[in-house]
Amino acid sequence: MKTQYVTSCSVSGLHQLAYNDWGDQRNPNVLICAHGLTRNKHDFDELAKKLSTKRRVISFDFPGRGESDWLSNKSCYDYPQYIVDALMIIARTGAKKIDWLGTSMGGLLGMTLASLKKSPIKQLILNDVGPFIPQAALARIAAYVTDPPQCSTADELENYMRSTYDGFGELTNDQWKHLLHYGQRTLENGKLTLNYDPDISQAFSNTPLEDIDLWPLWQQTQQRTLVIRGEHSDLLTRSTAEEMIKKRPDVDLIEISNTAHSPALMNNTDISYLEEWLDNPPQ
Repeated sequence: MKTQYVTSCSVSGLHQLAYNDWGDQRNPNVLICAHGLTRNKHDFDELAKKLSTKRRVISFDFPGRGESDWLSNKSCYDYPQYIVDALMIIARTGAKKIDWLGTSMGGLLGMTLASLKKSPIKQLILNDVGPFIPQAALARIAAYVTDPPQCSTADELENYMRSTYDGFGELTNDQWKHLLHYGQRTLENGKLTLNYDPDISQAFSNTPLEDIDLWPLWQQTQQRTLVIRGEHSDLLTRSTAEEMIKKRPDVDLIEISNTAHSPALMNNTDISYLEEWLDNPPQ
């Protein structure tokens, strides 16, 4: 799959966003996949291969991740900027309405877009994220985002990833190799690290960490929604997931066993469930 690019903008200038485009580009049925904080578009490769038989699937790298440009003004690594970037990706599809699958940060962005008037989102899938995020979960994430590894070998970096991202679930060795291949970069000193701009961590260092409460935003979303929860997730707690359903009984919820934050959605069972949900909206 050849990487494509679209130009976006921030207050400090223009930057390139990298994306992959799966399926028939003439298909008006479009699913956009948005990754988590330190991840990249290739997290969705297996899902896109399967789902693109019926729809066009686009996965993209947020700025400062993967093959997208790093921002010169580091304070722009925030949701107002990501909204602009997401709208550029959506505009590139030419679709009037799209479905959105977002993992963690990508899910928060999807929920934000869904809450807007004249939102382009038709159906929303939130992978292990909701309108309330406990401070303890944020602290855990901040601990590794602000201190990226410097590894001497690929095996060492893979072991780091297996430990840091153990919440992804029971992945095969080939799947871990896939994540390693697309998730690494080489530093000037020859060491290997994760493929993101370390300055994305400013979102954690500029303000004290505290619970994030976005319940009013959740109340503003009206789209058909599927919430996915990792069985042992500390970011989307069971009580938060249950409250989401209580406030919006029309929302569907599934819990994926043997995962935490956040399910990788790389196995056939999980992908098939998502496909069935997307293909069968209520009449």
